[in-house]
Amino acid sequence: MRRLPIRPVTREEALLVHSVALWEKILAINSMTEEDIVDSAAYYDELSLYVHPTTPFCAKLSAGGVIEAALAVARGEVRKSFAIVRPPGHHAEPDEHMGFCFLNNVSIATKVVQLRTSVKKIMILDWDVHHGNGTQRAFYDNPSVLYISLHRYEGGYFYPNGPFGSMVSCGQGAGLGYSVNIPWPEKGMKDADYILAFQKIVMPIALEFAPDLVIISAGFDAAEGDTLGECHVTPTGYAHMTHMLSSLANGRLVVALEGGYNLDAISVSALAVARVVLGEVPPQLEPMVASEVATETIWHVALEQSKYWKNVDPKACEPLEEIEPITFSIPELLKAHRQDYLFRTHKMLEIPLITEGLIDRFSTQVACTPDIMENQTLIVFVHEFGNLRIELDSATYCDVNLEHSYLVDCSKQLITWAVTTGYALLDVNVFAKPYAKSKVRTPENPGTDVLIYLWDNYIQLTAARRVILIGHGPGCEALMGLMRNRSVGIMRSVRAVIQVVGNHSIPVTPGDLPNLRKWYYENSLVCIPTNHVAFRDKKFMRKHGQVMTCEETKPIKLIIQAMPLIESFVVKQLRITAVNGNS
Repeated sequence: MRRLPIRPVTREEALLVHSVALWEKILAINSMTEEDIVDSAAYYDELSLYVHPTTPFCAKLSAGGVIEAALAVARGEVRKSFAIVRPPGHHAEPDEHMGFCFLNNVSIATKVVQLRTSVKKIMILDWDVHHGNGTQRAFYDNPSVLYISLHRYEGGYFYPNGPFGSMVSCGQGAGLGYSVNIPWPEKGMKDADYILAFQKIVMPIALEFAPDLVIISAGFDAAEGDTLGECHVTPTGYAHMTHMLSSLANGRLVVALEGGYNLDAISVSALAVARVVLGEVPPQLEPMVASEVATETIWHVALEQSKYWKNVDPKACEPLEEIEPITFSIPELLKAHRQDYLFRTHKMLEIPLITEGLIDRFSTQVACTPDIMENQTLIVFVHEFGNLRIELDSATYCDVNLEHSYLVDCSKQLITWAVTTGYALLDVNVFAKPYAKSKVRTPENPGTDVLIYLWDNYIQLTAARRVILIGHGPGCEALMGLMRNRSVGIMRSVRAVIQVVGNHSIPVTPGDLPNLRKWYYENSLVCIPTNHVAFRDKKFMRKHGQVMTCEETKPIKLIIQAMPLIESFVVKQLRITAVNGNS
């Protein structure tokens, strides 16, 4: 450590932030008599100020101390510095002194550094329990200074009162987005709350801003033991916040003392910060979880700040455990819609599943037409969900235009064809959700498992001896898994295998089942794009039967274009069966 020389702020430096009127009003305190001070007590009490004839000298010395601490770091004379000064400064606005603050020490130092050194992008992190209204005001339209404040807000009823410290107070003009407020709605915030705010809001924004210098407005009135701040940030908490900020700006960090009303709390907190400034590693934090009110606040701040910062992810901040009991996932909504649609339109019913694992993953995702037991021709259609086409009102806010957003479901056309043609239909959605219970075995391909179950417990028991297997997209792999595991039954009952693959890899029959491979070659149709990588394999055409190519690359459109060929291929295969006397 070394001690930095201190000196009073000059008039020119102070006027970089403050008005001439305020400067002269502060200097005038020097000439006040004891009687003047008594007579003006109500005025200064309204501004939360204490005055004495030596106040101007103290205020100038305090501001000058922060300037010298900041210049020493900006010029590379020291890596980090700690300005232990009073009176504080972050409430002092350009035209008014208030809140125990006369000159805005950090704001003036920031302006001086930008003026006299090559350091131009400066981040100010204010963890004082009160909002630094004066500092935010000084740079409200300035994009070269990022101001972030964590403070008690309580709807604007906590000092300095009013809406300026709210989460929507984000700057104006060129400075829009460069003011970030994390306003705690109540007292009692702890280490976990502050650390979470740093992880989700402060550090992501700081990394995107990439400052040349970081200045901490280090008020310690949120510290454990400060009865005015009524919060519970420990010295270890302050150490960790300092450590995170030290990773920015190539380690260039200035700590400037602000508020604090308990000398013991200030002492132990400042000591913990000073140890990190000197390069020590922060003490280990105990296991902790942020409070619900803090998590909710951070989520709302993330929603607001994501308008301006790409690094802020509101989804990562959303308190899901609070809303989970009243939410429905998109897959759940789609499954419910599909189940209702299939019943109302085609009288299709849900097939019950017995095993615990299949129920967890595929309940409500398997349906059949009422004639499945007696119809001799059965179409088994294996697929995933359709595509959601979403139109956004605003790409910035991801607001969905519901009137112009819809579900594209290619199965609608295929199911209508199957039912109107008089075939029985087994519709299998193999979009598998994760197991809810860890004790249940996780198969390599859950889609294959559900198809094997359906083959053994339903398809084999029906009157169908002319089965058509149709796979779409990722459903093709599940279909091929069924064929590998039930090859004998497949070759006896199935009359056609159709794969509409898109740009997915094309499942093939295993080489160790030559009879299945030969049978598949004679009874299969594959629909793929003309640019599919499979054509690079010279043996590709030997592994599949009829191959249809199309310029379309998306499976959702490919199956629509392929429907006429699919229909004719099915009719041809069934006709061959009838001629051979296998009907």
